Amino acid sequence: MPIVVQKYGGTSVGSVERIQIVADRVVHTREAGNDVIVVVSAMGETTDDLGRMAAQITDLPDPRELDMLLTAGERIAMSLLGIAINARGCKAASYTGSQAGIITDTTHGAAKIVEIRPKRVIEALDQGIVVVLAGFQGLSSQYEITTLGRGGSDLTAVAMAGAVSAEVCEIYTDVEGVFTADPRLVPTARKIETITYDEMLELAGAGAKVLQARSVEMARRHGVRIHVRSTFTTDDGTWVQERRADMEGVLISGAALDTDEAKVTIDAVPDRPGVAATIFKAIAAESINVDMIVQNVSHDGTTDMSFTAPLADLSRLEGALEALSRDIGAQGYTIDDGVAKVSLVGAGMKSHPGVAADMFDALATEGINIEMISTSPIRVSCVIRRDDAERALLAVHTRFGLDDTAA
Repeated sequence: MPIVVQKYGGTSVGSVERIQIVADRVVHTREAGNDVIVVVSAMGETTDDLGRMAAQITDLPDPRELDMLLTAGERIAMSLLGIAINARGCKAASYTGSQAGIITDTTHGAAKIVEIRPKRVIEALDQGIVVVLAGFQGLSSQYEITTLGRGGSDLTAVAMAGAVSAEVCEIYTDVEGVFTADPRLVPTARKIETITYDEMLELAGAGAKVLQARSVEMARRHGVRIHVRSTFTTDDGTWVQERRADMEGVLISGAALDTDEAKVTIDAVPDRPGVAATIFKAIAAESINVDMIVQNVSHDGTTDMSFTAPLADLSRLEGALEALSRDIGAQGYTIDDGVAKVSLVGAGMKSHPGVAADMFDALATEGINIEMISTSPIRVSCVIRRDDAERALLAVHTRFGLDDTAA
């Protein structure tokens, strides 16, 4: 039988009532003639609640113990869903990430999957059992429990889909698919029927919350087709896949807003070969991903270097920057947490000059100043003030004709 992997986010399993709805959908999929693997996130705000409890004890919880704490949320959700499916006369069994054979590296808090050993999962499917997996977690090569970072349940689902050669990986969420912008911020946003891996990867990296960027990269690498759908309707959602000849080519696929980053500037950095490598090797050693990087013109043998980094990593980043500034002989550093990033994404912009100019003009018309600019062949991103964030997103979305005229 074809294997279908379904992932349900925190809002989808946020209460016992919603878990019952999910159980009905899972049973229906099984009765339609599919083997089913279900991946669940923690219920509602459980992960955030657990994190807040740890933060009440210390600003820097021990990473190992924090991972042990945070993985409890998914274990609760998987067990309740397993109980609900069994209660419907459909046999189900729940497994933690380690039981399911998800092997990771040793980085707590943002572990990378290095291997999946799905033997136990496949044996359960062969016996007609619905497999319910705890998302967001795995077992390190040192036999420690690890977590996969924010949105890690998406990664669990896609990775397992690739490991068992699933027909499709369905990502169920509280929106009806991927939109041209977050519909909660832009009511006129239009649902996208099909989007390529590259475009979805850029949107996710630019702040679109519907899919974790690492999960999209995993799907592209293993050819896993993703179907983003709503838990609460039966409507078709958005397909994420390789571009086909019959897919309509569009100039801009969507716009995204990211308010979870800060701008970091290291002042008076000595302008000599190897300094930039020293800076970003030290930051990478803390498992911190930086995004936009700008180096100013050199004056008197020094230059300022700015980059953006996740707000969630600032406490670890500051510790690294203190030592780093001394080691390289920089004047110091500043952190600006009042910024946001607005981005445009579309494969069509590669062959259409003037997209960046039009985006800058749309922001200028609204009186919005641009502090940093970053581009790729299919993306243009601008760092602006956070107070201007939603206004900027609306202006750019409208300028490029992304609004749903029927809305």
